[in-house]
Amino acid sequence: MAEGAQAPSGGGAWSTPALAVLVTAAAVLVTGTGLFLAAVFLHVAPANSVSREYREQVDGVVYPEFEQNWKLFAPNPLQQNVSLDARVRTVVDGGATRTHDWVGLTARDIAAIRGNPAPSHADQNLLRRAWDFYEGSHSAQDDSLTNPRGKLAEQYLKRIALQRFGRGFDGERIMEIEFRVTAATVPPPGWSGEAAPPPPKVRELPWWPVNDEDYRGLG
Repeated sequence: MAEGAQAPSGGGAWSTPALAVLVTAAAVLVTGTGLFLAAVFLHVAPANSVSREYREQVDGVVYPEFEQNWKLFAPNPLQQNVSLDARVRTVVDGGATRTHDWVGLTARDIAAIRGNPAPSHADQNLLRRAWDFYEGSHSAQDDSLTNPRGKLAEQYLKRIALQRFGRGFDGERIMEIEFRVTAATVPPPGWSGEAAPPPPKVRELPWWPVNDEDYRGLG
């Protein structure tokens, strides 16, 4: 080989258009990640002039999938064990309907968590946060809407359950779904001397119709 000659490299060089695409994609990714983290920070941080001015935009990013149940400088530990069950009404041959037994959605999540050294975030929090979202936007007396996000909360809760049930139940098409929530106050330790907690509260929601639109985008 002649003196000063260089061996060919093992791979080809990126073309200018390819480099431009890569740089643009990286810039968009970094910018999007930064904006998302900023929105979550403003959501959990104490109220300030920025979070108040951009509250609508921040809520649009965070709700419902990324809602946080804590404050940056004042965490609020859970004081109740909430168990969510669901049952469905299906169409059988001849057009008649069948109401099925309750299915413990929370119980299934707990079963998936126990013994798992790295349980998924969905098993731990998805269903619980969906219920918190619903409860915060509906009246406990008659389930009427108390804020504009109420309908979104209903759809979110319904679609989570339908994703687990699938399009049918026991081979029959689902036409309605109902939820039951049991809230039990966490008992105090025995040495505290505090009174025993009240009995668990059970709340049943109205039957909600199910149609093809409810399954849109579900895997």
